[in-house]
Amino acid sequence: MKEMLSHTHEYSKEAVAHVQKYLMKNEVPVNLFEPYIEEIFHHLRGEPFRKFLESDKYTRFCQWKNLELNIQLTMNDFSVHRIIGRGGFGEVYGCRKADTGKMYAMKCLDKKRIKMKQGETLALNERTMLSLVSTGVDCPFIVCMTYAFHTPDKLCFILDLMNGGDLHYHLSQHGVFNESDMKFYAAEVILGLEHMHKRFIVYRDLKPANILLDENGHVRISDLGLACDFSKKKPHASVGTHGYMAPEVLSKGTPYDSSADWFSFGCMLYKLLKGHSPFRQHKTKDKHEIDRMTLTMNVELPESFSKELRDLLEGLLQRDIDKRLGCKGGGAEEVKCHPFFAGIDWNQVYYQKYTPPLIPPRGEVNAADAFDIGSFDEEDTKGIKLTEQDQELYRYFPLTISERWQQEVAETVFETVNTEADKLEQKRKAKQKQRFDADEKESDCILHGYIKKYGGSFASVWQTRYAKLYPNRLELHTESGSTKPELVFMDQIEEVSPDFVQFKNEQCVQVRFRDGIRDGKLILTNSDEIGLKEWALSLRAAHKESQELLGSMAKKAGKIYGTEGQRGGAPDARQLAGSGMVLPGGGGGTATGGGVIAAGGPKNANGGSN
Repeated sequence: MKEMLSHTHEYSKEAVAHVQKYLMKNEVPVNLFEPYIEEIFHHLRGEPFRKFLESDKYTRFCQWKNLELNIQLTMNDFSVHRIIGRGGFGEVYGCRKADTGKMYAMKCLDKKRIKMKQGETLALNERTMLSLVSTGVDCPFIVCMTYAFHTPDKLCFILDLMNGGDLHYHLSQHGVFNESDMKFYAAEVILGLEHMHKRFIVYRDLKPANILLDENGHVRISDLGLACDFSKKKPHASVGTHGYMAPEVLSKGTPYDSSADWFSFGCMLYKLLKGHSPFRQHKTKDKHEIDRMTLTMNVELPESFSKELRDLLEGLLQRDIDKRLGCKGGGAEEVKCHPFFAGIDWNQVYYQKYTPPLIPPRGEVNAADAFDIGSFDEEDTKGIKLTEQDQELYRYFPLTISERWQQEVAETVFETVNTEADKLEQKRKAKQKQRFDADEKESDCILHGYIKKYGGSFASVWQTRYAKLYPNRLELHTESGSTKPELVFMDQIEEVSPDFVQFKNEQCVQVRFRDGIRDGKLILTNSDEIGLKEWALSLRAAHKESQELLGSMAKKAGKIYGTEGQRGGAPDARQLAGSGMVLPGGGGGTATGGGVIAAGGPKNANGGSN
């Protein structure tokens, strides 16, 4: 990082000052390099982006985008496997996408059942909420959607497959969790809620039954049917599960926002530790009684809970929103900074590096009702008819989440699909080599071929170049050959490294320049070891010969101009270069402006070297 930032790009003084300010205090905030990143983006929006628009890569991007925008999925695009769950409007199945082979969960909602229960708004809301949480920065702790499509009688959501069961089921099988295990689930759920709240979504149905496990034991929040966008208008409906709903949700007509989720979060943690909601202590199933206790009862926390845990739950279960943890202006950060979570590295949580306390048994169906899921009674919806007006409601239902589709393709078929294009690329390179071969047949080119040069706008990538070595210069051509080559003259070089140097885990040839020329050095490598040795030997030989030739030419010039023996001695080659004197060799170039085009021997009348 130090090397990259030191001499590769002129960053603004403000950006440098921003970084220095924190480093002087030994602080490394997450946004430390934000000004640098912004400047890099600004640079990329300019010339590099213009070049991208003129390249083959842009054409290929447009082809992929065209394919993406014309995706029209049907049931035939999936092979549907066994049923893995059932909800109020339909079932969830395991499925495999036919073209890529990727496994998903397919949630199918029955349009007649939706009509019968007047659930159209709920169904369309779920699709909207899923699209909001699934777009942009990926969240590994929410069951996200990749596609939505519909058939004449079903609405289908294609979601992340979670085949490890839910926390409610595992609670019944495993028994209550200890504080350490609960902390693992709490940390992952906090990041899921944070992702939603940043998008102004209040979840409203947080409970163990809605927390699903993947095959490794990591968790995701599922079922966004009751989630709501509060960016423009705060909701005030009393929705959720009794025993988990916040007091403001139960108080009819009271508007609320993400505050409701932190109360539910406290209730969920209590259930993982004690096996029941804090407001169902007397095993009552009376919903009105549970709601009454939520609105009036002060929760008494067991002495067996640690001091930090009691403080956390007291903060989360505050009836007064202004006193509730997570609702004082800092959101999820308030909860993450609580002493109960001291020592947790939240980056490690995000990358799922902590070991889950429970790994679901493989090969088992991790659901209590797995064998009595059955199917819906068709009699229920026998009298329901779907009209054109009903179907028109779902006109804009189909959706493809761009970045998730791209990820799927990248993980599965990208290499296969691009093999053909890569073959054409190889052919083009071979043709280009033949063209260079033909061009250099009668010239004094010592060696030519592909080589990699370390550089770029921020000197951080290996760039493939077609290099041509002459006795007096090295030419580095871009692969497209559309721009002028980069020229390295032998008189600019101080030294070609006598041995290979190790750089970025590669064997390299290092070319050092004289003081004040370029950035001080040029680093070259090649994946072909024999080819790299050939380049190293040829560069050293050309440089040595050039130095000797320039030295002898200086002496000859001294004799011609009668300067030999005079005070100051013979002029060196660079002094002659400044005089505009024409030197022989290298295609008869002019020695002007410090870049001497010399060496290589004068040509005879027939074009061959003397």
